[in-house]
Amino acid sequence: MPASRPIRRRLLRLLGGLLLTCLTLPALPILALRWAEPPTTAFMLLQRGPVDYEWRARADISPNLVWAVISAEDQKFLQHYGFDLESIRDALDEYRAGEGMRGASTITQQVAKNLFLWPRQNLLRKGLEAYLTALIELCWTKERILEMYLNIAEFGDGFFGAEAAARRVFGSTAAELSNAEAALLAAVLPSPKRFDANAPSPYVRDRQAWILAQMARARTRGAPLDWSRAQ
Repeated sequence: MPASRPIRRRLLRLLGGLLLTCLTLPALPILALRWAEPPTTAFMLLQRGPVDYEWRARADISPNLVWAVISAEDQKFLQHYGFDLESIRDALDEYRAGEGMRGASTITQQVAKNLFLWPRQNLLRKGLEAYLTALIELCWTKERILEMYLNIAEFGDGFFGAEAAARRVFGSTAAELSNAEAALLAAVLPSPKRFDANAPSPYVRDRQAWILAQMARARTRGAPLDWSRAQ
């Protein structure tokens, strides 16, 4: 037997072990976050300037905001397993037609990105995001995914989560958000550093009105989930 074969086998075992370690390590913090509150996120650490962030349990977040973000960001949230394949296909078709690349991220993908990754899009980030999204869907309930999203999403420059947003924009709490207030907060989510809920542009107001209409339609189909139930 050539001397190089045992060395090659050892290298392959080493590479296999490293690959397995890389694949399993992210599962540990994701499993812990099934119950724990994150002290910070990747996006918060990248923020220039002070960060305003207060965690609130889902019982302390208005169901109106749940309706609003599902209506605005991911209307198939309860039907998919982390990826909206139809939206991804439509976005790719538009890109091939020269219309530019639009986002097709689900709420779960946004949670994965905000918690662990960075804003700029590239193939590496999208690959990591896909893997983390699958782990989150496997380890968490839909209620937990939404609870995390509503607590770590950036609603304005430097303030994260429903509680900080409600206080900064309306002088109230996340539990007190009305339909219109929840829709306004959801309207800025695509670009919270560009859109301002404190001084909404005509575009943001139009988007708020559209979200309110989507919320009304969604409510005719019943509650999206048992939001107040203890986990």
